[in-house]
Amino acid sequence: MALRGVWQLQKLVVSYSDWGGSSRGIRAFMESHLPAFKEKNPQLEVATELIRGQHPHLKAFYRNKNEWVVCVKNMDPEEVLLHATRLRNALGRKVVKLRTRHVTKHPSVQGTWTTDVKF
Repeated sequence: MALRGVWQLQKLVVSYSDWGGSSRGIRAFMESHLPAFKEKNPQLEVATELIRGQHPHLKAFYRNKNEWVVCVKNMDPEEVLLHATRLRNALGRKVVKLRTRHVTKHPSVQGTWTTDVKF
């Protein structure tokens, strides 16, 4: 995703095994979908890494120095493409859970308003 017009994902590393059964889907992804993915995203550096004896994964490096690793073992090429697209569209920030449903600078003294008014 672009934040102020700048894509946040800098580098995507595709790690796979050349003989492992769990890497079958990612090898098919690299043959069929990866060249088109590279052409559609010229701002993104895509690298492949051969790791034998381990499950395949996608590693994303973002501009804010965060990195995410997504395991893609035993997935179809379309599912791997979906995860790569989600990593490209993410901002790379940590997920922050809000404590309340509404955020305000001046919270109400009376409490939150609800539609469940009982007389």
